[in-house]
Amino acid sequence: MADYSLMDTLNADPDATGDGHDHRARQVFSGHFVPVTPTPLPDPEYVTHSSTFFKELGLSDELALDEKFRQVFSGDLSAAQKPMRQVGWATGYALSIYGTEYTRQCPFGTGNAYGDGRAISVFEGIINGQRWEMQLKGGGRTPYCRGGDGRAVLRSSVREFLAQDYMHALGVPTSRSLTLYVSKAETVTRPWYSQDSHSTDPDIMVDNPVAISTRVAPSFLRVGQLELFARRARSHAHPTALGELRMIVSHLIEREYKSDINQTLAFADQLVELARLFRQRLTSLVANWLRVGYCQGNFNSDNCAAGGFTLDYGPFGFCEIFDPEFQPWTGGGQHFSFFNQPNAAEANYHMFWKSVRPLLEEDTEALERFDQIRHDFAETMQKQIQQMWAAKLGLTEFQPTLFKQLMQLMADSAVDYTLFFRELSHIPDDISALKKSFYVKTSSQLDEQWQSWLTSWRDLVINDGDLAEISKKMKRTNPKYAWREWLIVPAYQQAMQGDYTLIKELQAVLSNPYDEQAQAEEDRYYCLKPIAFFNAGGVSHYSCSS
Repeated sequence: MADYSLMDTLNADPDATGDGHDHRARQVFSGHFVPVTPTPLPDPEYVTHSSTFFKELGLSDELALDEKFRQVFSGDLSAAQKPMRQVGWATGYALSIYGTEYTRQCPFGTGNAYGDGRAISVFEGIINGQRWEMQLKGGGRTPYCRGGDGRAVLRSSVREFLAQDYMHALGVPTSRSLTLYVSKAETVTRPWYSQDSHSTDPDIMVDNPVAISTRVAPSFLRVGQLELFARRARSHAHPTALGELRMIVSHLIEREYKSDINQTLAFADQLVELARLFRQRLTSLVANWLRVGYCQGNFNSDNCAAGGFTLDYGPFGFCEIFDPEFQPWTGGGQHFSFFNQPNAAEANYHMFWKSVRPLLEEDTEALERFDQIRHDFAETMQKQIQQMWAAKLGLTEFQPTLFKQLMQLMADSAVDYTLFFRELSHIPDDISALKKSFYVKTSSQLDEQWQSWLTSWRDLVINDGDLAEISKKMKRTNPKYAWREWLIVPAYQQAMQGDYTLIKELQAVLSNPYDEQAQAEEDRYYCLKPIAFFNAGGVSHYSCSS
């Protein structure tokens, strides 16, 4: 199955070591990747794996417990047998925030140290006709670690593992979870929140077990990667800079768009198609995020997958109490808040457009088409979002006035985002059924406004067709079971004590988010957020520490 297209077709950093023992922070001036070996977990223990994904890949569940498999996916590549390789790779990328290029977070002030500081890819291959790349998160230092230790803690690893599984079950394009192993011998100290803390920032230092999760995607190419090579080309950083930009863009097409772009087209025409397809995927992705209540938290260009799927589950969260400005990450600001994600997506798309554009400068006609696709981004995004809202409401067409009234009512009543739309999916004729999702006691005046809205909405739904069929379709659009941080926290807290039972329970519930489940699961997981968790550090909000 092994087929290392990235290492075989792109350029390695000419200053890299041949054996991959390249673990100190340094500037990387050219090349598409740095060969690097992971730092193995000492005394690794199995925590969990994704049975769903193993089945898709045609792998036996028992493989996750196999000694050599565990060695490889806890960072010891000496167990890898040919044609697998005993060296992995890390990649560089640039950072842009809302279309502004940054270099100051780089320890050298140049941007040459941005990249995979603790993410090391260890395998690329074709499995059942699909190309996959497997990447260890928390595999130790790489040249891009900027002074960090390259490790991930169990807490953040559990969150990312479960979230990727959950997003896939929701039908939202995402990187996938494969395995999760924890060290029984190594810990690192990280800032975090004390028990019952309501502090905005972490207020204590905590020793955490280190863990390695393996995430999988067709590629891990990011908009920020394209930006890096475009910046080098623009500044004439080295003689082959423009050529390396063309190589990485061609590799993106090969890895992520091969089945959608006619390979016989002229390269300029392929780039125009790439722009159109990426726009379609990105706008659809963000509409899906809004549909399920997901907030990326830090949607910079380096966290924006050029393949158009969800990537990098760091400061993410899911909206419980409806708030368009919901932002789980204390460092994220309003610009990365829940309803602002379409704007963040457009800023990232702009950097994609700006990065690829130099490759078209000699073809005026293709460049005009390319620029028009960029120009129409906002309109395309709006159409995707309106279609999504219509689907959530069981309507064939978006109704702007009705929608505006609903948003105001949801805010006034502090509704639970998931519970509200799931209860609405039953198409009730009285608001009493919806009050299960309200966090506040409503006034009689507000109740009357709700009833008026509900009547108007039902009239539209009835006009559109069979209520039973519409209700069924709405329930496939509006999940019943949501990610609720206050239910995730006990899972990773217990895991830190060596008990992985709750992780497995959450996997089972969250893998079927649209289905009716047993009464015990409904009582536990389909409910409002307890008041004790309001404004609680590490639950309602958290730093990016991981």
